[in-house]
Amino acid sequence: MAATIKDIARLANVSHTTVSRALNNSPLIKEVTKRKIMEIAREVNYIPNYNAKSLVLQRSHTIGLFFTSISTGTSSSFFAATIRGVNSVVGIGYNLFVRGIDDYEDFSTIHRKRFDGIILMSQSDADNEFIEHVLEQNIPLVVLNRLIPGGDFVNIVSNDREGSREAGRYLIEQGHERIAIIEGIKGFKSTEQRRAGFLEAIEQSGKTVPQEYRIAGDYTTESGHQAMRQLLQLPTPPTAVFCSNDDMAIGAMNAAYALGYNVPEDVSVIGFDDINFARYTNPALTTVKRPIEQISAHGAEKIMERIEEDANREELIFLETQLIERQSAAVRSGS
Repeated sequence: MAATIKDIARLANVSHTTVSRALNNSPLIKEVTKRKIMEIAREVNYIPNYNAKSLVLQRSHTIGLFFTSISTGTSSSFFAATIRGVNSVVGIGYNLFVRGIDDYEDFSTIHRKRFDGIILMSQSDADNEFIEHVLEQNIPLVVLNRLIPGGDFVNIVSNDREGSREAGRYLIEQGHERIAIIEGIKGFKSTEQRRAGFLEAIEQSGKTVPQEYRIAGDYTTESGHQAMRQLLQLPTPPTAVFCSNDDMAIGAMNAAYALGYNVPEDVSVIGFDDINFARYTNPALTTVKRPIEQISAHGAEKIMERIEEDANREELIFLETQLIERQSAAVRSGS
């Protein structure tokens, strides 16, 4: 006869509820207890019956991970870091469903019977309709990346404005006066926050950023390449460029080399995000570390808690950014 949760509970000397939570990788159970229960489960060859569990608990054992869009404005590095963070927490007892909101004409297929919880990597105000629908369906919700005060859900964000302000101050301190910005997608909150912080730093130093030094990108490497070519072909090119993400910064450095410029001797470059590849560029990329993998993992922990509690309530969590000094930005050497 197959072993049951009650058998494991008896051998572990814990309640069957504790066993159930441990097998589902609940953050409410201590790691030492989880390990003990998992070891006993292996010894007795316990095989979970997910169909039966779903019927009894009225759960789908599916967590939705949604982006504003996967095809537009979500770089491959940002997407991968988000998946890694969530996947590091969500146990094999749950299916992870990944989709862009813009794939849907309506949200009728998003309901409580299909999703036990939803994590939203929100990039735009356009996501508000989706958020309202999820809350109306009483689905536990965690919203990452975009500050939305006053909602009955967990909201986890990084301080992008302060991070980009620090990047601007750093370039000022390095003696740069002609400083440009390559922005992200228009309408994205990350674009607005990073632009605002950068411009505040420049203006606080008594300087201004002329309109020709403000180039729109779309968070892709190619857009960073094109924007940097445009900047460096100006009659008076900038000596430093702040890029609103690392992918654009990498494209920008490549364009500088293609035009015969050296980084950082002729033009300094700073990115934003600190993706894994940033330390391996030549030169290594100075950037603002936004802990997207940590944010995503924390979001996954919170959604597991909310699923266990079967509740939504307001909770706001801020994670700070950090300027990472490498070799792509330096003291101004040219006029």
